[in-house]
Amino acid sequence: MPKSKITPSSAPLVSSSTGTNRTPVKINSEGTPKWYVAIMLGLMVLGLLWLVVNYLAGGSIPFMAELGGWNYGIGFGLAIIGLLMTMGWH
Repeated sequence: MPKSKITPSSAPLVSSSTGTNRTPVKINSEGTPKWYVAIMLGLMVLGLLWLVVNYLAGGSIPFMAELGGWNYGIGFGLAIIGLLMTMGWH
């Protein structure tokens, strides 16, 4: 049986603009720099230490006594910034 001839006008058009690309792409093969990890862990530990020191001796340290309830905001804020940095850690 003879094969049919396909002309350029009758060939089906394949569009690659569907928005899906299944080719894996490496974003950063080097990983996260050491300074990023050090800052991330340092902020989490610093936030925890701030809360522990506030709980144990917050009333006897003058500047912590003046801050009052803001000590919780500072401690949790530092820890949350460190935790948010973990999303950028590879």
